[in-house]
Amino acid sequence: MSENAELEQAGFDAIAEALRRLYPGQDGLYYGTIIPYVLGGQDPLSGVEVWKSARGTPHWHYVTYGFSELYEKESDDPAVSGFGFELTFRLKRGEEEDPPVWPVSLLQNLARYVFSSGNVFGAGHHMDANGPIALDTDTKLTALGFMPDPELGELDTPNGRFAFLQAVGLTADEMAAMMCWNGEKFLSDMEKQVPLCIADLSRSSMMENAAFRAAWQEGMERDGSSTAFLYMDELGVRIENGHAALRIGAGHNQTLMLMLRARVGKGRRLYLQGSRTAVVFRPGTQTTVCEENGTAVLTLPEDALEELCGALMSHAGAYALSSFPMTVEIVPTTITDRNGNVVKVIE
Repeated sequence: MSENAELEQAGFDAIAEALRRLYPGQDGLYYGTIIPYVLGGQDPLSGVEVWKSARGTPHWHYVTYGFSELYEKESDDPAVSGFGFELTFRLKRGEEEDPPVWPVSLLQNLARYVFSSGNVFGAGHHMDANGPIALDTDTKLTALGFMPDPELGELDTPNGRFAFLQAVGLTADEMAAMMCWNGEKFLSDMEKQVPLCIADLSRSSMMENAAFRAAWQEGMERDGSSTAFLYMDELGVRIENGHAALRIGAGHNQTLMLMLRARVGKGRRLYLQGSRTAVVFRPGTQTTVCEENGTAVLTLPEDALEELCGALMSHAGAYALSSFPMTVEIVPTTITDRNGNVVKVIE
C-alpha cells in the first residue's frame, strides 16, 4: 500500500487499532454500508463494528465508524476530527452466537439525526427514542443517555482528536430524573449499579432502587439541574393584561415541577419549548409577566415557585395561583401507537 493510500484511511485505521488493543486476538464483526451516504445511500456511517466482551456482564460492544473523519481531512479545525465523537453501545449477551443487528440500525438512526440537524451529542446529553430502543420488544428502555465510553475514552488521529461516547439505554423515568440533575453525575452513579452501563432489555427502572433514588434525590437537591431546555409537545401560553395562562399536557407536570425546583429554585433559568410557543421561567424577588421577542418571560419569587410546583402536582384541571398572576391548565394527554390507536390517556 502506498503512503498516500495509508494517509487516506488514517482515521479509520486509528479506530481499528484502538479496538485491536482493547480486544487482542479477536476479530470484530464489521457491518459496512453498501451505498455511501455521499452517493445517495440511507446510512450516514461507513459501518459499525461489533466485539464480544467478557468484562463485567458478558456483552456485545458496538462501535461506529463515520462521525469522525475516517479518510481525508475535510473540516477546517485541525484539532477535532469530524463531529468530535464516535458512538458505542453495549448490549447484554445471551446464548446467541451472532450479535443482534438492531443496535446497528439504532446507531445509524442516531447518525441520521446528527448528519441532518448538525446537532452533536456530548457527555451528559439525553435523547427520547419515542418508543423501545429495540423495536417490536416490550423493553422499558425508551431513551438514551450519553457518557464517555469507560474503556475507549478519547483518541488522537492524524485528522484530529475525538471522544468515544457510549449510548446508554434508559427508561422514561430515568431520563426524566437525569434531566432534573447533572447528566454526567447521573450516569456515573448508574454505572456503579450497572457496570459499564450495559443495556439489558429486561431490566426494570433504576428509580425503583431505593439507594439509587436516594443518591439521585440528594444530588438533585445539592446541584440542581444542568438541563436548561425542556421540550413539551403540549405547551401553550397566553399573556393578557399582565396575567399569564399556561397550558401543559398531563404527564409532563411532574417533570416540570422537578425541573423548576432544580433550575429556578437554584437561581437558574428554565426554557420551555413547544411546537409553536416558548416560555422562560427565571428566578427573582419581584413578580413579573412580560414578553420578550415573542417569548413569554415569567419571573418567579420563592413563594410563587412553591405555589406553582404545588399546582403541578395536581391532575388535569385549571388552577389559579394566588401569589402570581397565572392560571395553570393541565390537559389530558393521549398516547397512541404507531398506527394511531389510543393506548393510554394520562389525566
